[in-house]
Amino acid sequence: MTDDVAAAVDQRRRAAVVVLGDLGRSPRMQYHALALAHEGFAVDLIGYGGRPADAEVAGHPGVRIHELPQPWRRGVPRAFFLPVAAADVAAQAAALARLLLVTLPRPDLLLTQNPPSFPTLAVARAVARARGTRWIVDWHNFGADMLALRLGQPHPAVRAARALERRLGTAASGHLCVSAAMRDVLDARWGIPHACVLRDRPAKPVGRTPPDQRARLFARYGIAVDALAADRPAVIVTSSSWTADEDFSLLLEAMVACEAALARGETALPGLFFLMTGDGPQRAQWEQRFAACAFRHVRIRTVWVDAADYPRLLGAADLGVSLHRSASGVDLPMKIADMFGAGLPVCALEYGPVLSELVRPGENGELFSTGPQLAERIRSTLAGFPNASRLQALREGVERLAGESWEQGWRREARPLLLGAPSAQDPGATRDP
Repeated sequence: MTDDVAAAVDQRRRAAVVVLGDLGRSPRMQYHALALAHEGFAVDLIGYGGRPADAEVAGHPGVRIHELPQPWRRGVPRAFFLPVAAADVAAQAAALARLLLVTLPRPDLLLTQNPPSFPTLAVARAVARARGTRWIVDWHNFGADMLALRLGQPHPAVRAARALERRLGTAASGHLCVSAAMRDVLDARWGIPHACVLRDRPAKPVGRTPPDQRARLFARYGIAVDALAADRPAVIVTSSSWTADEDFSLLLEAMVACEAALARGETALPGLFFLMTGDGPQRAQWEQRFAACAFRHVRIRTVWVDAADYPRLLGAADLGVSLHRSASGVDLPMKIADMFGAGLPVCALEYGPVLSELVRPGENGELFSTGPQLAERIRSTLAGFPNASRLQALREGVERLAGESWEQGWRREARPLLLGAPSAQDPGATRDP
């Protein structure tokens, strides 16, 4: 950044966007940072280094990235989790508070992701009070429900976390959330009556990837599929953060069932190549379990791809799978929105009515509840591949039901709240169905 550009940035309104997660695995918050920068804000994007931010974000002259130390509690055994987590949260709180209260200029707007709730909410509340900053929470889920995945709902720490999350979160100036169902829960249970629904959408819908580009993409990442062959296997992609709210045991059961079907010589089922993208704390252990299966007919590959290639890789696949099992029952996986943006039908794990806001069974995807059900959905969708009539109908449904881009949705749903303008979702406005 040149001195002239830096001086111009310093004179703008300032926004701090905070996510206590790897920036590269936090696309929604990166999209927020870019959108605010395009609105004239000087944006400080704060999170863990880990997987780095997208090149477009890192290279934008209006965005400065600040990396926090990685947490220590990842992978800690349950018996030691609480004391280690408490010490880790205290260290994170000190680092984040120092950055927001001392190091950085006062932000006009503070936008935080939840979860993780601690120490984000406590530090954000302190910064908002001390510096007179507007504070907005973007609710992706509830931190107490995520903690319950590890400790169980009845655990005293979970009950305490829920009470504290509610008390701190309700102090914010405004609220965004990912689904109408989550908005209703915030209203009924948390006393937050007018959260704005900002749905996850792909940043730039790209549609299907042409065969020649698919071949180059597979070659670049060492994916052993002849993309131009008429008898190539069907590519099934799973986008994952490899966390506790994704049920890979169901995918493994489906792989076992598909392996057995292929071993029996089922002629309607093509060869299958399962491609799992992303990174996260449980990736290594699942890679070991997949390798131990030593399948002869089903092939498996895990891969991390650049942000620019990710939508093209989704568009190069034939069927998507979402293994997200919501901790709260009211969040929606962004991976499905990304798949739809790439023209990719999805088999999604059913976890509650909220999924109807995104997936329409038989039109743009299918739902499943068990591993054998997932295997059956794969078999029925891909029967006759590459000329699978069911797959083609779902692809047409994805295209027909395609909605707005991220930028269009952000300007309509989030911009009024973040910039302090009247919103269509303000009190008295008609709610989403």
